[in-house]
Parts: sequence; structure tokens; C-alpha cells
Amino acid sequence: MAEPPRPFPAAGRTVPETMTAIDPEGPGGPEVLAPRTRPVPRPGAGEVLIEVHAAGVNRPDVLQRLGRYPVPPGAPTIPGLEVAGEVAGTGPNVAWPRPGDRVVALISGGGYAEWCVAPAAQCLPLPEGWTMAEAAGLPETVFTVWFNLFRQAGARAGEEVLVHGGTSGIGMTAIAMGRAFGLRVLVTCGSAAKCAAARAAGAEAAIDYRASDFVAEVLRLTGGRGVDIVLDMVGGDYVPRNLACLARGGRHQSIAFQRGASAGVDLALVMRQEIRLSGSFLRPQPAGVKAALAAEIRREVWPRIAEGRIRPHLDSVFPLGAAAEAHRRMEAGAHVGKIVLSVRDGAAGSSLPRG
Repeated sequence: MAEPPRPFPAAGRTVPETMTAIDPEGPGGPEVLAPRTRPVPRPGAGEVLIEVHAAGVNRPDVLQRLGRYPVPPGAPTIPGLEVAGEVAGTGPNVAWPRPGDRVVALISGGGYAEWCVAPAAQCLPLPEGWTMAEAAGLPETVFTVWFNLFRQAGARAGEEVLVHGGTSGIGMTAIAMGRAFGLRVLVTCGSAAKCAAARAAGAEAAIDYRASDFVAEVLRLTGGRGVDIVLDMVGGDYVPRNLACLARGGRHQSIAFQRGASAGVDLALVMRQEIRLSGSFLRPQPAGVKAALAAEIRREVWPRIAEGRIRPHLDSVFPLGAAAEAHRRMEAGAHVGKIVLSVRDGAAGSSLPRG
């Protein structure tokens, strides 16, 4: 006989035994992202069960679908690294959030589903005035930018930063957070239209890398000095060009390598300019690291969201059952801002674009 679900307090509702989720049976193209029936997870110690209203779509989800990003041990095979929703129940040893609280959460997987489990320490309150769809695009990008740009690279007010992929979810978040913390943010984009969108979002300058040499443009825009930090998600042959953009004492922070994980580095330049090379993966970070990041973000970033200094940048919202179309849009590279899955009716609000 199967073991019955572990009891947990529910917020005045019946939690079903099964749910609809996007859980591919193997790697492949977007077509593998078909809805399936899966058991509703149960929260363990220090965890909460979230009734998911919306889930963010991120590049690692695409890589996982393709079989290029292994799921960490113990994480769900269901993709999705960030959600917004309502807490339905808690496991032991949870002081906050409580059932009924509306939250966003960073998770290690499981977001493309009607219900998911999240560590309580990785939950943050839903920003006032934000729809669930808008808020679902916050955790992965905000945690990534905070961890890499501010904690790892040590960004300080008055510094200049170059961000590649300026209209991606990470790029738009870096622009917003950079401005909120007094940085001058330069970005690269793949078209004049995307450059215009990045400038409208608050970028100090946007460089069309298809139309000009971004290294020459960065040096021109900084009076030959270079930038203090490069936040790079491209890797490969971009790395030596990024180093040429850095000022003395500059920091190169890698968060992805879309053009390859190997790069040639001029160590003489690194030594002469006293450049620091660093990078990180967010998903496999220990729970304690993520909990500390969440506490810092709640203290430092959430007040700026409340003040309206950081605003949502949604590209499109797709129903959960259209996750394949959401992935096709991401792979096409046409999006500006976040792509989100709406899991429950009303998650997107009434004025947001639909996929």
C-alpha cells in the first residue's frame, strides 16, 4: 500500500493528490513540454507548499530541456526556478511565510506546475501592486544579479558596468537594479530596436553589437578608461574582448557561456590591469547561501521595489499548457524582458501581453 501523504496545515482549502505539471520524460525540442499529471509535493521541514499562480521561464530551463543542464540531486525534474503564488501549507519549523501569504520564491526546480515546494528561507513577500505574473519574473534574475554584480563583483555607487544581453531578463533586471543602486549601466543588444528598449528601461547607453565593435564603443563612452565591471553571459570569444573593456582593477563576472565555456585569456593584460576574474552558478548553491541572499535582497532590494525604483519588465505571458511556445520564443531571442507562464486564471492581470 502506498504511503499516505504527510499531513500539513492548509489555508482553508483542500490540497489535491495530483496536479498538472510540465515534466518531460526525456530531452528534446519544445514539443516535449507537454502537460502531465504528477503527485502534488508535500513540504518537509523548513519548506512551504505554494499554490503556483505564475512561473518564470529562464535560459537554464531551456538547457535542462535539451539535456545540457543536469538537475541537481534531490531537485524535481519539473523545470522552473521561480514562482509567484500563495502559501497553502507548511512543513515543520517554518515561522514565515504562513498559509495564505502571497509570495515569490527561488526554487531548484518544480515551477512549471500547479503546486510546488519551496524552502521558506528562499521566499519573499509579493511586492505590493505587482501582479503574480510580474512578480514571478523576479526571483531568478534578482538573486542572480544581486549575487554576481553586488556580492561577488562588489559593485558600488558611481561605478560603470557593462552588461551583455541587455534586453534579456537578467539584462533588464541588471539595468533596473544598477540604476537603483547608483551604477551607470552600459549594455549590448542585437538590434537597434532592442537598444532603444534598453535605453527606455534606464540603460545609460546601449550598443548594437551587430552594427559596431562593442569594445571600441565602451572605450569611447568611458573616455578610454573602460568599465569597472563586466557582467557576462556569453563567454567564449567574448571573454578577451570583455577584458579589453575593463578599467584598471576591473572585475569580470561570468554567469553563463552561450558561446562556449573555454576562452583565451591574455594573462599579461590581467596582471598589468589587475583584473579579477570570477563567476558562479546560482542553482547548485547551498541552501544557506540562498537563504542569506534572500535576507540581503529583502533588506536591500525590496525597499527599492516598494519605492518604484525597480519595475517589472514583462515580454509575454503564456498559459502553462503552452510552455513549448514560451520556450520557442526564448530560443528565437526576440523577447525583451521576462517570459512567464500563467498557471492560474488572473495571474497576469488585465493589461499584460499574451503569448
